[in-house]
Amino acid sequence: MVRRILALTSGRIAVAVLAVVALLALLGPLLAPQDPLATSDNTLAAVSGGHWLGTDYLGRDTLSRLLDGSRVSVLGSLEVALTALVVGAIPGILSVQLGRTFEWITLRLADTLVALPFLLFAVAVIALLGNGITQAMLVTGALVSPLFYRVARAATLAVARSQYVEAAIVSGASTGWIVRRHVWGKVLPPVAVAFAQTVGTGFVIVSSLTFLGIGVQPPAPTWGGLLASDLGYLSHQPWAPLAPALLITVTVWACNLLADAVRDVSGEAGRTLVNHRKARARRRGGAGPAPAGGA
Repeated sequence: MVRRILALTSGRIAVAVLAVVALLALLGPLLAPQDPLATSDNTLAAVSGGHWLGTDYLGRDTLSRLLDGSRVSVLGSLEVALTALVVGAIPGILSVQLGRTFEWITLRLADTLVALPFLLFAVAVIALLGNGITQAMLVTGALVSPLFYRVARAATLAVARSQYVEAAIVSGASTGWIVRRHVWGKVLPPVAVAFAQTVGTGFVIVSSLTFLGIGVQPPAPTWGGLLASDLGYLSHQPWAPLAPALLITVTVWACNLLADAVRDVSGEAGRTLVNHRKARARRRGGAGPAPAGGA
């Protein structure tokens, strides 16, 4: 699947953008030219050689805070997606295999999570457990999990009605063996699409919560927190929100682009794409120069 994704222009663009974001998360604190928490008297400074993105209202270097905050933003979005994947996909698969009682319970839980307003529920849980990014992301991941539950359940239902699964059940195969051997391979492509989309949604959620000051203890920098602080001083630095807003927008766009690429190369569409390319390659290989005429 990776080769198919990289064969698409949209897939290459998405992977390149997300690779840069991942490098920012890994190396951002090391690449920061100054201490992101160090204050100075040079407040709200304009762009210069010493401060490529200027300084904030406390004199802290904006570029350093943007680079240092990349790690929290990326890890937070991954926590949301991974939590939603585990909480949603596994029960979604098992709801088809473990009988009507388990199916009814998980369906009711999924409906309940959909009905909860995630922001108010996240604020309530953080008030109980403490203001931390991990608590906030685990809660929001659980609230997003019905997406994975429905995707995994729909894909599993389609597989469960197939003849080879019925033959495996008749032959006495265990539920775990059926899931590993037959179900997971069919469920993985739509789950991968949902995961890529949820990573992008996670960036929006992390940015929204940190914009409101939820999940991160100040003065720790985040993209959403930088955006919030910059909006308070637009009269002095009207360009300041552009950098964090652009990073958030481009990252979410790349996640959605990757989800589209995964969808295009998986399932029946993916097989059609591969067959089309093979046929085109054969046509190119057979279209050689015309043979020279004999004497």
